[in-house]
Amino acid sequence: MDTKEGHLEIINASKIYDPEGGNVLAVDNCSFEIQAGEFVAIVGPSGCGKTTLLNMTAGFEDISKGEIRMDGQVIAAPGRAPRPGADRVVVFQAGALFDWMTVRQNIMFGPLTTGAMSAAQADARAMELIRMAGLKGYEDAYPIRISSGMRRRVEILRALINEPKTLLLDEPYRAMDAITKSVMHQFLLDMFDRVHKTVLFITHDLDEAIYLSDKVGIMTTRPGRFKKWIHVDLPRPRTFSTKKLPEFLDYKRQTIEAVREEARKSFERGEREGA
Repeated sequence: MDTKEGHLEIINASKIYDPEGGNVLAVDNCSFEIQAGEFVAIVGPSGCGKTTLLNMTAGFEDISKGEIRMDGQVIAAPGRAPRPGADRVVVFQAGALFDWMTVRQNIMFGPLTTGAMSAAQADARAMELIRMAGLKGYEDAYPIRISSGMRRRVEILRALINEPKTLLLDEPYRAMDAITKSVMHQFLLDMFDRVHKTVLFITHDLDEAIYLSDKVGIMTTRPGRFKKWIHVDLPRPRTFSTKKLPEFLDYKRQTIEAVREEARKSFERGEREGA
């Protein structure tokens, strides 16, 4: 696929929910751009609208104001029914593998279901991805027989086999222990360096955001707006030693300061609303 594909623009995007007749502004006038092949992470306090932004981009939720474009084409706008597209694939926090299918069958499921590939093409591509991910020898194993880290790798491969322009990842490593998460970070970085997809990554983990991404967007407490953008100018490929660099520590300090202020505001508002 042309690596120039996957240019994502979120333009003045807002989301208003209407629970029981009361308007709740969840996301307010958010704008940002992800260049094709760029890795962007979004962080912020709980409930600030990070996942809402991802869901609007994915076509799972409608947009109240503004628009979202992929390679110049509008994919979300007010009054337009939300519609997922093959050019945007989501990897969720909760696992989504089919327990009754093997690793290889899970990866092949998408292109076989849509008819995008023949069985032989899907099998060949699945095995190529399996080897790339270090899962050779597990292709005929069922999800219950492999580790949580392996299952997460399979989910990402199942997304990649569809050749999307953009990967949308919603806290995919949140429930993992520190060691498994470290292994998964390296896997994702290795895959990113190989396939050059555009990535939008939602996380609460500030180290993770800086380590993986090219830039980090920090959102305010609800209604979610962008408070600050940090451009992560760290060389690739990245390794664990990257986290020891003075530049990494400075990016982390900037991020912590911005997020801490918003977390304090969120806590204080919760105290007032609960009083």
